[in-house]
Amino acid sequence: MLVINREETGSANGRADARSGGPSCRVTRNVSSMYFRLKAVLEYSLAALLLIPALPLIGLLVVAVRLTSRGPGIFRQRRVGKNGKNFDIYKLRTMTWDAELDSGPVWTTKADGRITRLGAVLRKLHLDEFPQLFNVLKGEMALIGPRPERPEFVHVLAKKIPGYLNRTTIRPGITGLAQINLEPDTDLQSVRCKLVLDVEYIETAGFLMDLRIFLCTFLRLLGLNGVHAMRVMGLHRVVSGSDRVSPMLDGPNPSIASIVARSNGSGNGHALGNGHAAANGHAQPKGESCRVTTSFENKPR
Repeated sequence: MLVINREETGSANGRADARSGGPSCRVTRNVSSMYFRLKAVLEYSLAALLLIPALPLIGLLVVAVRLTSRGPGIFRQRRVGKNGKNFDIYKLRTMTWDAELDSGPVWTTKADGRITRLGAVLRKLHLDEFPQLFNVLKGEMALIGPRPERPEFVHVLAKKIPGYLNRTTIRPGITGLAQINLEPDTDLQSVRCKLVLDVEYIETAGFLMDLRIFLCTFLRLLGLNGVHAMRVMGLHRVVSGSDRVSPMLDGPNPSIASIVARSNGSGNGHALGNGHAAANGHAQPKGESCRVTTSFENKPR
């Protein structure tokens, strides 16, 4: 299993730097600690309680989705869970039923034409994630943790970003430190930035942190701006990345589609759309690294 080394240098003003991708950083927390075992039990119980009011809402939204666009109300999508084990995640459908028929697996973009009108509302309020409470009950996900990624992307990202698989050492979550601070992934740099926050969560997770993340997520479900709450609770993070370019890439922030295309370009590998990593015989570029600075803003503004 890959590990991420993490160096952090604090200062009097509460700022810290985090670097990932070099051979000198390391995650040191034992992810089989007592807290993560207790967390699984607590989240199972809380997910069961949350489903009581959520079930009628999920039912109404399923009907609304089916009435407003062609296709099922709930769909399943393959994701990578703890220790690399694949599972099916449940979501309310927010896109057209044939969204990836021509393109194959791709990340969602801003103003994505595949998203339905109702789907845009569901995404904004994060209501499309409610069915994942069933994934928590099945032991596949946690309420709070790193966001699970699709296998087609993980094969590529694990090669391009050193230590990427370290985020799979705990169960993925419906919400998390990275999810409340950063927008959905759109390119390699956004993945690198989220990785820093995923690593921070793995190393520092505790009851109080989880409670604060849960409260911030609840405010977002109500349609409120959670930035001020995150600052008050000490959860606000400002993450920026380096502009260094891999010798195998044309630009600093290529889309996942272009990366997959390059991985498949040799013609003698497997298409990532079928869940297999490309094996074109080319060595990955050594020395490719990402420098990410994380700003911890613990005081309200």
